[in-house]
Amino acid sequence: MTVTLGTPLSPSATKVMLLGSGELGKEVLIALQRLGVETIAVDRYDNAPGQQVAHHARTISMSDPAQLRTLIEAERPQLVVPEIEAIATQVLEALEAEGRVRVIPTARAARLTMDREGIRRLAAETLGLPTSPYKFCDSLGELQAAIDAGIGYPCIVKPVMSSSGKGQSKIDGPADVAAAWAYAMAGGRVSHGRVIVEGFIDFDYEITQLTVRALGADGRVQTHFCDPIGHVQVGGDYVESWQPHPMTPAALERSRRIARAVTDNLGGQGLFGVELFVKGDNVWFSEVSPRPHDTGMVTMITQQQNEFELHARAILGLPVDTALRTPGASAVIYGGVDAQGIVFDGVDAALRVPNTELRLFGKPESFAKRRMGVALAHDADVEQARSRAKEAASLVRPRAVSPRPSA
Repeated sequence: MTVTLGTPLSPSATKVMLLGSGELGKEVLIALQRLGVETIAVDRYDNAPGQQVAHHARTISMSDPAQLRTLIEAERPQLVVPEIEAIATQVLEALEAEGRVRVIPTARAARLTMDREGIRRLAAETLGLPTSPYKFCDSLGELQAAIDAGIGYPCIVKPVMSSSGKGQSKIDGPADVAAAWAYAMAGGRVSHGRVIVEGFIDFDYEITQLTVRALGADGRVQTHFCDPIGHVQVGGDYVESWQPHPMTPAALERSRRIARAVTDNLGGQGLFGVELFVKGDNVWFSEVSPRPHDTGMVTMITQQQNEFELHARAILGLPVDTALRTPGASAVIYGGVDAQGIVFDGVDAALRVPNTELRLFGKPESFAKRRMGVALAHDADVEQARSRAKEAASLVRPRAVSPRPSA
């Protein structure tokens, strides 16, 4: 099989549109541009990180079906790559069915994974994979009833659609239920008024199993696995990750079997981030994203081809290499302040920490708990890499600045 790529900004261009252009989308766009692909970065606000590097920047409400269809029909990309959940997936399904565009990995996968209900029912009820006990609830009363009927305490409540832990909380007893419901309603990407409540699993650790579906030399899809990524989450939001995470052979084999089952069902080509809970040799499915994963930013310093390069190659039909180059770690740099156009002090000090790199995302507006960058470190010893990544991240100090006086 031969893959042909065009020249950007010419009639022969290979055009790819990203729906969502944050820090993860930005790295995918860079990987695509290195392969001569013409890129279109779409987001809900101007000057998103990916829009700063793409050939074309477009700003629309991607959850608005009419706006989304109009844009795709006007730009006519060969591939549409969803990078966030809040998208009018019914439009993607319709355009794919009409043969107008190829959606990555598929329009069905985008629909199923845009909310926690679709993917949880697929994993637990269709595929029979081990998951935590769960119920979906449409009201505070239903949430309390589900907990009382068997979910029990402690438990986890999440909006059916959100990202980066928004709206997610742990309930330790009856006094926490109303506040958890209110927080979930405020944190959802789209107001569904629906949550999932999950029974708490007493796991030893959680991992991300990056899984790549890419074409082999025979033109058939092959599944590839990256080394497991360990991570720490606070309030459902990733704060540090490292690779590889040590696992027993049995747990690793079960993790990959679960990841293969889910991604085989979703189909298509590209990289998937499969989140799993592990206790001893036992593994439970948690979630899956059909796109690069935030915990996978560590691969920018650990792998031969990072997760963004793997995604770009896989969606274009090119060969991939998931080999680990060196153990390493990542640590998040938060905004710390609510302000626009912040500056970063301490970048020089951070980069003096041995074996470190930084990625500052270029987001135009900072919030106290918004992810504004990431520190990366490599070392033969994972724990040393974790220590250095956290040290480097702590040395970067975001700061608000006063606007310049007008002339």
